[in-house]
Amino acid sequence: MGNSDPSDVGPGIRTIREELGLSLREVSARAGLSVNAISRIERGDNSPTVASLHLIAEALGVSITEFFVKQAEQTVIYLQPADRSASEYATMQIESLGSGLRNQQLEPFMITVQPGHAVDTKPITHAGQEFVYCLEGNLCYRVGDQAFKLAPGCSLLFDAGQPHYFWNNSSEVARLIFVFQAASGHPMKRHTSTP
Repeated sequence: MGNSDPSDVGPGIRTIREELGLSLREVSARAGLSVNAISRIERGDNSPTVASLHLIAEALGVSITEFFVKQAEQTVIYLQPADRSASEYATMQIESLGSGLRNQQLEPFMITVQPGHAVDTKPITHAGQEFVYCLEGNLCYRVGDQAFKLAPGCSLLFDAGQPHYFWNNSSEVARLIFVFQAASGHPMKRHTSTP
């Protein structure tokens, strides 16, 4: 596996923000996250959730994969496991499975969730579609009013405009393949109701 330091993502966010000439306060207002939270993510002191990464990406007008890009845009991306860009936190690990493709439309990730943890604590929505494939472990995934139990081999494809989130309520690590359809200009929203 590649470098798994949380600081991998933070500097990418800071670089994009500064290239766009945006202050922390401006990104905070656009993303609906506190200035302190964004600053801590940029410094690598805070573990961003998938939802936080979506919110910041939408605020900056980029896809999440931009935070992981380390090479110029290409027409073919080939990665061996040791080449993956990854960020690791206490409760999860996010690995980019491919970024830097010219006109990239898909955002593929492998996410590992530790036992007993939710990746996001409130349902989120975002533009586009989302595909999830469970590689290992068991977890619960809520989309709208429906709850799904994902075990190895189970998959889920849905319109990401529906409130959704997932959690690992088992005693084992869960590993998932996520593919987000890249979409910009549609802010992600947090919902106040709990699933």
